[in-house]
Amino acid sequence: MTILQAIILGILQGVAEFLPISSSGHLVLFPWLLGWDAPGLTFDTTVHLGTLVAVVIYFWRDIWRIVRGVLVTLRDRSFDDPDGKLGWLLVVGAIPAAVAGLLLNDLFESLFSAPLYVAIFLLTTGAILFFSEKVAQRTRDLPAIGWKDSVLIGIAQAFAIAPGISRSGSTIAAGLALGIKREAAARFSFLLALPVIFGAGMLQLKHALDAGINADEITLLAVGFIAAAVSGYVSIYYFLAYLRRRNLYPFVWYVWAFGLFALVMALVR
Repeated sequence: MTILQAIILGILQGVAEFLPISSSGHLVLFPWLLGWDAPGLTFDTTVHLGTLVAVVIYFWRDIWRIVRGVLVTLRDRSFDDPDGKLGWLLVVGAIPAAVAGLLLNDLFESLFSAPLYVAIFLLTTGAILFFSEKVAQRTRDLPAIGWKDSVLIGIAQAFAIAPGISRSGSTIAAGLALGIKREAAARFSFLLALPVIFGAGMLQLKHALDAGINADEITLLAVGFIAAAVSGYVSIYYFLAYLRRRNLYPFVWYVWAFGLFALVMALVR
């Protein structure tokens, strides 16, 4: 991998992690279509941790309030504090993905080397987004999210472990289907990414360290990490602003077009 490729893939990860277009799908299909070597587990882990940094920097005030609120709920043994309740909702919402990752890790990892299935999952992401916009009522804001909502959104996130199923897309779509406003659904989705990306990142990092990191890779990893963090922050900022006024249909058309192209290429090759 060259430095330019590391920058491009880092930007791709940062942007696609938060837009509903599947970062994992793009990291599989983009190098495959261009004939590049697969990035590998260590690089994939590094750029995911870069997007984690982007979430922490953008939402640091929210995170601080949530941590403080969780401590209040533990002290008072109640969920009267809205920030504390949100923190526990995020914990509950992260459980389905954690369970799915532990039980089906080998199955999901095998899909990363199957562009045909990734293309099909991208088309599925488009269908999920399209359906959610059709049924959305968008009457509820972030404080109205409850335990049932958290579980259902968490289940939607668990399916996104498969490359091509967008994590942000599936969770935002689930939120819309439950009547949550677009921006509120996106904010909950991005905060829900914190425990998931951190947990998966630490697990992958352990595997990467056990396998060993080549000294020549350090520059590429650093470049990819920075590119993912910066582009991820920008992606969060502009996507939240976009959702205040517009719908998800442009992303539907994009993932359908890209997924169809990749599907044709997979069948031809």
